[in-house]
Amino acid sequence: MSFIWALIVGGIIGWLAGLIVGRNIPGGIIGNIIAGFVGAWLGTAVLGNWGPRVADFAIVPAIIGAAVLVLLLSFIMRAFRKAD
Repeated sequence: MSFIWALIVGGIIGWLAGLIVGRNIPGGIIGNIIAGFVGAWLGTAVLGNWGPRVADFAIVPAIIGAAVLVLLLSFIMRAFRKAD
């Protein structure tokens, strides 16, 4: 059950990051979950484990990390679209 809870929280983190940045995450729900997990890992690695925790995610660093990840991915995707 904790794995399902982590998937839900990861998806919400990815969705919030997309809303904050104002860009769509490619891949829909799966993309949100991946962005949430990778963003949480990046945010925790750079900013540390502080703030409220839900499903073993430090929420504030996770959202910041996911927002940075979504922003970087949108720039990379835009560059590849222009190259075609």
